[in-house]
Amino acid sequence: MVVVYISGAIIIGLLLGWKIGEILEKNKLKKTKEDTEKILKEAKVKAEEIIRKADLDGKELLYKLRVEFDKQNSAKRQDLTQLEKKITQREENLEKRLDFIENKEQEIRARERELKDNFQELDQKNQILKNLIEEEKEKLKKISSLSPQEARDLLLKRYEEELRGDKAKMLREMEESLREESEEKAKEIISQAIQRCAVEHTTETTVSVVPLPNDEIKGRIIGREGRNIRSFEMATGVDLVIDDTPEAVSISGFDPIRREIARLSLEKLVQDGRIHPARIEEVVEKTKQEFDKKLMEEGKVAAFEVGIHNLHPELTKSLGKLKYRTSFGQNALQHSKEVAIIMSILASELNLDSRIAKRAGLLHDIGKAIDHQVEGTHAQLGADLLRRYGENDIVINASESHHEEIELKYIYSLLALVADAISASRPGARRETLETYVKRLKQLETTANSFEGVEKSFAIQAGREIRVMVQPNKIKDDEIHLLAHELKKKLEQEMDYPGNIKITVIRETRAVSYAK
Repeated sequence: MVVVYISGAIIIGLLLGWKIGEILEKNKLKKTKEDTEKILKEAKVKAEEIIRKADLDGKELLYKLRVEFDKQNSAKRQDLTQLEKKITQREENLEKRLDFIENKEQEIRARERELKDNFQELDQKNQILKNLIEEEKEKLKKISSLSPQEARDLLLKRYEEELRGDKAKMLREMEESLREESEEKAKEIISQAIQRCAVEHTTETTVSVVPLPNDEIKGRIIGREGRNIRSFEMATGVDLVIDDTPEAVSISGFDPIRREIARLSLEKLVQDGRIHPARIEEVVEKTKQEFDKKLMEEGKVAAFEVGIHNLHPELTKSLGKLKYRTSFGQNALQHSKEVAIIMSILASELNLDSRIAKRAGLLHDIGKAIDHQVEGTHAQLGADLLRRYGENDIVINASESHHEEIELKYIYSLLALVADAISASRPGARRETLETYVKRLKQLETTANSFEGVEKSFAIQAGREIRVMVQPNKIKDDEIHLLAHELKKKLEQEMDYPGNIKITVIRETRAVSYAK
């Protein structure tokens, strides 16, 4: 029984040991499983971290690779763009070269055609030359019977005709060249000079009128048996005209200074009321003295207006006298101031001394102040006067040569000549009588008609243009330029006129037929 109990106990112990072992094994297995799961979890977390890090590293590497690829791609694109540009430029150059070659080919073809035409023309000329040689041979046969002098004259005539054509052609080319170079600049300078100079002028007159308070004073002016009027005319050197004009008398005289002194003296006598020979002589003498001072003041004012200083007193007085001188209706002093201004403008445009130009212009007509008293031209008298009072050679030569009576030694002399012509020829500066005007127009047409081959001529624009019609069978196209030049020279030699005269030569060939 005990054995049974012991066996039972052993069996129970064994069962309990097995069970306990099984329980322990289960616990161990569970713990192992838990440890395994824990390890797996940790491994999974680490694996996820590794994967995440690998993913980040892969993305970073991919970004770097992409950036590097983009850089390489951009560089390749730039290289391709430059290569494309080079290819395009080469294509353009090739196109240009092709165009150039085509143009050259066209030029060569045109040149070939031109050469072909030239060869044909040369053949024609050779044929013409052969014909001319044959003609010359025939002419030589005809003239072989002529004397040496006759043959020489015939040959010279032919050479003269040929040279005349060449001369006309050269003259035309030279005139065109000079006109192109100088016309525009000359127009600009002269237009500026004319535009910047505008002065008044007076009308030429030989009569002054003195108003009277009443007609009764006329008898006192005449005096008993005309003694007062005779004394007045002797003292002043003018003619006193007393007619039926109410309350006025006229003073006539060609010397404007005498006429002005007489006018002032008569006004003083009429105002004073004491009119007798002694009083007349006294008043006239006093007026002359006052008038000398007035002339001096007028000269100073004119010099001051132009900007001229250090003039000799006698030259200043002579300058004042020009106020009472006129030429073709143009006041001499105003004309001198105008010439001074124009010369100053021209000199400034040509980079010359404008002060010398103004001085020469103001004094160029100084001789007109004394040409009533001394024999000679006003240009020569003015030069002598300037020389006497120590003016420099430039001013003297400008005065002496402004009408081309002597050689123009200085550029200022040429400016004086030009400025004098501009001042005299500007619109309204001078007036002409109808007789002088008509005479000048007739002389223009007569001079033009005197040339061989001229059919008719017309003076137009108040004589500032002459149009010449020539016979086409006598004058060739090249010769009309020579005719215009020769007519110009003849007009300059034979006529005296202000400004310029435009010469137009017209050659016209007409063919007329009638259909019936």
